Amino acid sequence: MLSRRALLAAATAPALLGAAPAAAERRVLHVRPGDSVQSAVDAVTGPGRTIVVHPGVHREAVTVPAGTTDLTIRGAVADPRAAVIVFDRAAGTPLPDGSGTYGTAGSATLTSAAAGLTLRDLTVANDWLRADHPETTGTQAVAAYLTGDRTRVENVRLLGHQDTLFADTTALDVFARQHFDRCHIEGDVDFVFGRATAVFTRCRFHTLARDVDFTPKGMVFAPSTARANPRGFLATGCRFTSAAEDGAYKLARPWVPSYETTARPALIVRDSRIGPGIDPVAPYVNMRDAYPWQSMRFHEYRNTGPGAVTTVPDNRPQLTAAEAGAHTPAVYLGDWRPHPHRSL
Repeated sequence: MLSRRALLAAATAPALLGAAPAAAERRVLHVRPGDSVQSAVDAVTGPGRTIVVHPGVHREAVTVPAGTTDLTIRGAVADPRAAVIVFDRAAGTPLPDGSGTYGTAGSATLTSAAAGLTLRDLTVANDWLRADHPETTGTQAVAAYLTGDRTRVENVRLLGHQDTLFADTTALDVFARQHFDRCHIEGDVDFVFGRATAVFTRCRFHTLARDVDFTPKGMVFAPSTARANPRGFLATGCRFTSAAEDGAYKLARPWVPSYETTARPALIVRDSRIGPGIDPVAPYVNMRDAYPWQSMRFHEYRNTGPGAVTTVPDNRPQLTAAEAGAHTPAVYLGDWRPHPHRSL
């Protein structure tokens, strides 16, 4: 199997050199090899603009400001492997001015607090590797840090290791809604985490091989849902696959941040196929014993596959059919109805 860096290198566009100026009045901006995605974002002057990223590897960190509403960033072709936005820094990477480190959120390749953002038909990756930086203790390396309401992510590959996708909100009392459809999301430790109301439909969650001598080797989900939010993460019609040995990964653990100890993480996995990479006997584990997973809102419903076999019922809380009716994309997303693009 090719390494992630080899896969990224397969898109052979040259490294970024600078940005071509974009006319302020244009509603569609193009990012071609040698152009900067960030420069295109900076050129956006109103809501509802589109940035088309042409095939190639665009190595840069990109930030979409909160005021850049209803922006679409999409690949020029439907294959998400063609257009790649990638960067390589971790939480423990020193800041250029020596004042500290980037921190988890600051490590992200793509950051957005904008409402109505759509990402489509591209790859967002953080290819920072632990093996290259044995001196670094903060090994979280985020590919996408998303906090805006009505964030839609379609046919996107999100690649990383620890903390690949940070699906979060701008504040504890803000229940931002995010929808991920037909995405490939991969990593090893807590690689889908945060407090957003996030719906995953027809997605693939892929756990990576790790050269470590302990298990579990990692966890897919680490939600940190606010206690007041009745809805956290929902995965429905998804697949869970693995490059690691059978049972090496857990499905989830609850994240109760030290700065937000009132959190009560929520996760529903339903109508999905869970492969053998997930431990079927004990699919959940504590992050800290003070916050046991059994006291959180973790449930499953009608899952299949070797990783979904129930051998110890207490370890796999199940929804009843009546309860399952309250855990659907329509309920979670409320008055927002994102529609998949017809190219999918």
